[in-house]
Amino acid sequence: MSTQFASVCRTSCLVLTLTALCACAVGPNFTRPASPAAERYTSEAMPAATLAADGSSQQFRSGDALSADWWRLFGSAPLDAQVLRSLAGSPTLQASAATLRQSQDNLRAGYGVFYPQASAELTAARERSTPPGQASGAASSVFNLVTLSGTISYALDLFGGERRKVEGLKAQVDYQRYLNRAAWLTLSANVVNTSIARAAYVAQVRATEQLIELQRQQLRSTQTLVDAGAAPYADVLSLRSLIAANQASLAPLRQKVSQTGDLLASLEGSVPSATTPPDIDLEALTLPTDLPVSLPSELARQRPDILASEALLHAASATIGVATAAMFPSISLSATYGSAGSGFGSLGASAGRFWSIGPAASIPVFQGGRLWYGRKAAIDAFQAAQAAYRQTVLDAFAQVADSLQALQHDAQGLQAELDARRAAQEALHLTQVNYSAGLASFVDVWAADVQFHEATIGYLQAVAQRHQDTVALFVALGGGWWNEARTTPQTSP
Repeated sequence: MSTQFASVCRTSCLVLTLTALCACAVGPNFTRPASPAAERYTSEAMPAATLAADGSSQQFRSGDALSADWWRLFGSAPLDAQVLRSLAGSPTLQASAATLRQSQDNLRAGYGVFYPQASAELTAARERSTPPGQASGAASSVFNLVTLSGTISYALDLFGGERRKVEGLKAQVDYQRYLNRAAWLTLSANVVNTSIARAAYVAQVRATEQLIELQRQQLRSTQTLVDAGAAPYADVLSLRSLIAANQASLAPLRQKVSQTGDLLASLEGSVPSATTPPDIDLEALTLPTDLPVSLPSELARQRPDILASEALLHAASATIGVATAAMFPSISLSATYGSAGSGFGSLGASAGRFWSIGPAASIPVFQGGRLWYGRKAAIDAFQAAQAAYRQTVLDAFAQVADSLQALQHDAQGLQAELDARRAAQEALHLTQVNYSAGLASFVDVWAADVQFHEATIGYLQAVAQRHQDTVALFVALGGGWWNEARTTPQTSP
């Protein structure tokens, strides 16, 4: 390389460094939206605890930390194991983690724009040239041409367009990271809710089977009365019909047990034939009584869906910068050095060496409004992202409020169902005794039987609903991932 070329290279590098230091980034600098100034979630102040129902009351602990493995608060080892298996084997979670890695690799690729780009080129060709003015009769020539060259180029990001692109890629990484956390939270909530629902269906099947067994005992007593001439045979037929009707109600309940088991297998990443659903007793589940409730001012910094929406807003802001920078000149520096000859052996000859160095500028003069309206479109997209973010925050606050109110109503409803079940059970017992003594008709027994069965099913459904609404509160508050390191299998880098 000649001394002149080396001097020019040093000068260009100095100019490049000074230009980079003076460069600025056009477009807005992103500022995180302020958290809502709400002091509470509900329109009216919530009490510190729910009503006592079925022997337990749930306390709302404002500002307390919610554990990342919140499902352990239900005190069920089979449930814990099921959640861990699902987090480890879920294809949905694996796909989310892969998408996150993809966005991280795109960001790493985007950083390459800040470095000089170097390339080498080797060409070998046999050519036939025709001299100008073919009519002159000059003969054409056939020759070999071998060229070896290297090029170094660098784009001067004077107006920050490339930096805004990388900023957008960073925002996309944040977006995918929070989507991964949202998928993690959704999966764990689905597993817990499905497990609770399955336990409730199993409990309803068991209660129905117990009721059928009582009815069979009643059938035997009725048959004895009929044989003694103390009761009409129609009572036997009516009781058999009632038993058959209750047996028929078992089929849809057992179908729901099967469906929830199949869903758990799918959430776990297995086929139904390769897994066994957890054996969870609804009555053995511990109802969480101390419920950590995040402060309203903290919710927007905790829920994954809000943070994902904020990341999209950030990406939209960076896009405005990219569109704005496109309206300004773009400048690049490049340097090429190489050698050409008639063969590989002649590449080292000084006569065949060539080089070039210098800047190149591209100035948009007239684009038919493309760049102007492209920027306006980016601003419109940012405004749409702002509205979507606000709606996400509003939905989040509504979900928390709904969950808090639901737990209040669940306690009231559960206690009413419990009272109704106890009354129905006592009424059935007294009616059966009176029927055996000939003091009540079979119609009375049938009515008391149906009422007790419905009250039992209602009670079990109320218990399950209270547990599931507790899960809904944990999910609405964001799942607690920010409070401690996960004790579950990692699914994201």
